[in-house]
Amino acid sequence: MNSKLLIAVIAAILISLPFLGLDSYPLHIVIVILIWSFAYTGWTIMGRFGLVSLGHGAFMAIGGYVTALLWNELGLTPWIGIPVAMACAGGMAALIGYPCFRFRIVGHYFALVTLALSEVVRQVIIATRNTTGGSLGYTPERHGDGWSIMALQFDDRVVFYFIALGVWMAGIVIWYMVDRSMARYALEAISEDEDASAAVGVRVTKEKMKVTMLSAVMTAFAGAMYCQYQMFISPDTIGGVGISLQIVFAVVVGGIYNALGPTIGAVITILLAEVLRISIGTSAVCITDKICLNAAGVPLLVYGIMLILFIIFLPKGIVGGFADLWQARFNNGAKSGNSAKSIAAK
Repeated sequence: MNSKLLIAVIAAILISLPFLGLDSYPLHIVIVILIWSFAYTGWTIMGRFGLVSLGHGAFMAIGGYVTALLWNELGLTPWIGIPVAMACAGGMAALIGYPCFRFRIVGHYFALVTLALSEVVRQVIIATRNTTGGSLGYTPERHGDGWSIMALQFDDRVVFYFIALGVWMAGIVIWYMVDRSMARYALEAISEDEDASAAVGVRVTKEKMKVTMLSAVMTAFAGAMYCQYQMFISPDTIGGVGISLQIVFAVVVGGIYNALGPTIGAVITILLAEVLRISIGTSAVCITDKICLNAAGVPLLVYGIMLILFIIFLPKGIVGGFADLWQARFNNGAKSGNSAKSIAAK
């Protein structure tokens, strides 16, 4: 099936969901999946070209905390706070990205730099606990009776569902815009050989900067939307190394080279997290009498094991694997049809 047709079918199903009498909890899960899908799509924008970042948890945190702080401390509506947060994330991406790209810090070294960024932002949030709430989290102040367009606060989940659905669709559109642009060919060339790309006139640093800043801005927007929906954020739920690894895991599992890959990855990670939360709760998980794991670390352990398995056995992710299987069956069917025609002709 054509990918665009499949996306249209999924979008039609999602639009109809609230009118099918969906309960509040399943609707909440779908909203979270849609928001995280946008964040995962943002990572894919740069990750598919070999720019592996482990610092997108920092951009998520910047998006959520800057928006919430501007609202609580200065009374700035999220309609202003969200663009400011996105600009801050873009500036941070430029601050980190430019020296790395200018001095050819690539591959594992670039991943380590971004990993450090994620942890630095998390530690700053914790250290400034008098302002950000630290490890205890931060809550945007309620405006009026809980229904405010100015504050982007809605008690009715159906309203936020359609906002999240619009965000998800925007992510798909951005993915296709990048995929159909000339920048894609430049970035693919850069990922293969930077020196050869520069020799034929590709501005390597500029192209890398553009895609990195776009990815950071998208992730910050997802963080801001998550904050507005949940009305609570903390360093562990929206930032830090754990969130960065979750993003990478979701994209690898879903499929990094397909527009629907991040969405499938979001479905798997969110549902898996909910199943583990319900089944394990907050109690410790003991492997032996002397070795016990904090329940909060169990999802990361599961993500890590599954990530290794997918990289070994399904490197293109679920969507990529199914696409290859479908293409193989189609080619085999076409060959069988041609053989039958040849026999009939003889």
